[in-house]
Amino acid sequence: MADAPRYRFAPSPTGMFHVGGARTALHNWALARQSGGTFVLRIEDTDEARNRPEWTQGIIDALEWIGISADDPHFEGPLFQSEYADAHLEAAQQLFEGGHAYYCDMTSEQIQERAKAEGTTGYGGWSRDRGLGPGAGHVLRFRVPEGVTVVRDQVRGDVEFDNGVIEDFVLVRGNGTPVFILANVVDDRSMGITNVVRAEEHLPNTPKQQMIWQALGHEPPVWAHVPVLVNDQRKKLSKRRDKVALEQYREEGYLPAAMINYLMTLGWSPGEEEIQPWSVMEQSFRLDDVNLSPAYFDLKKLAAFNGEYIRRLSVDELVEACDPWLPAEWDRAVFREMAPHIQPRLVTLGDAPGVVDFLFSDDPEVDEASWDKTMSTEYAGPLLADAIAAYEGSDWTADALKTTLEVVMTRYELKLGKAQAPVRVAVTGRTVGPPLFEALEVMGRDESLRRMRNALERIG
Repeated sequence: MADAPRYRFAPSPTGMFHVGGARTALHNWALARQSGGTFVLRIEDTDEARNRPEWTQGIIDALEWIGISADDPHFEGPLFQSEYADAHLEAAQQLFEGGHAYYCDMTSEQIQERAKAEGTTGYGGWSRDRGLGPGAGHVLRFRVPEGVTVVRDQVRGDVEFDNGVIEDFVLVRGNGTPVFILANVVDDRSMGITNVVRAEEHLPNTPKQQMIWQALGHEPPVWAHVPVLVNDQRKKLSKRRDKVALEQYREEGYLPAAMINYLMTLGWSPGEEEIQPWSVMEQSFRLDDVNLSPAYFDLKKLAAFNGEYIRRLSVDELVEACDPWLPAEWDRAVFREMAPHIQPRLVTLGDAPGVVDFLFSDDPEVDEASWDKTMSTEYAGPLLADAIAAYEGSDWTADALKTTLEVVMTRYELKLGKAQAPVRVAVTGRTVGPPLFEALEVMGRDESLRRMRNALERIG
């Protein structure tokens, strides 16, 4: 029986977790679990400026949030690239001794000058036969063979690369440190990685990595390059321009299940219904079904997914999920009463406090633009006075409160939307909010009438 496949996710600890990386991690996680394989977390930490324990922990926490748990038997790691530094240099020496690599002492300025003189661009392999050895400032270059390199890709099929346009690339810098391409190959080989699933931006490096694999006497892993994520201008998502940090969405109150579901639909479809639980997507995900086109990271669609997931929560689940965003002093019992009425309107959990804050203050914070627009009408004062009088004897249920106001508004020949506006602004301080009559019921008769009387007094 063949060994179980080993997939890997290899982020750099950069201080934020990119949504594109999250999607790639989910792809690897699904494939590892459905095949009984292993998901290897490798931290590419050789850049000392990016090597901070809290950033590594941030990666682990972000993965945990999207359901990739270090406690799962399919999870292995974190493994650290820095711990394989000796293996990187041993592989470089093996390539040099095997004639697959050679040393070059040419500076970038010398290369540019010679290329310009010969009417070419880039490095022309000029040190191939000079017989140089290691030395200060000498880089180790891979000797690219003639012919064609065919990358067999599970998403893109066979992709051919003309070796003639790939210059002899650097394996080890002049200061003796290995470059990413070499370290990546050696890490995968050392960790027994059988499948590499990553974003298509890495595809141009793949023929070089495949050459290194073969020069070291090993079969390369199974490659798969999924489409990149782009913004509404169809440009690749950039942390300098776009909202790409997974942590930011978590802090704003996106549900992990919604984020997981949405990320999995980018470049792949789970079926006729896009809203699917992870258990279904994990088993149905296939690289063969991944679309080749760049995937649009649509913020509005993500918000719609999140709203749908919020609506599917039970009231108890919603209250528990919203709790981290609610001020500690707020009465959770009052919030629970209001929760089912705001649930259909929430886009994120972080929206909840701003929708119900009027319930927990001594007086509503009045939006002056809403006040001026609503209370300046000729009917606002008289209607509010009539509503107060009618509500003093009304049953205090949402249905009764609505019926009572409908009776009052007939005197003013108003529709319900216009009639309830003065009451809403009086009680909540604004024209937009949760269902008015349910809010009045939760607030209670005494407090609701007190606010309405205060508003009437202000109108004069």
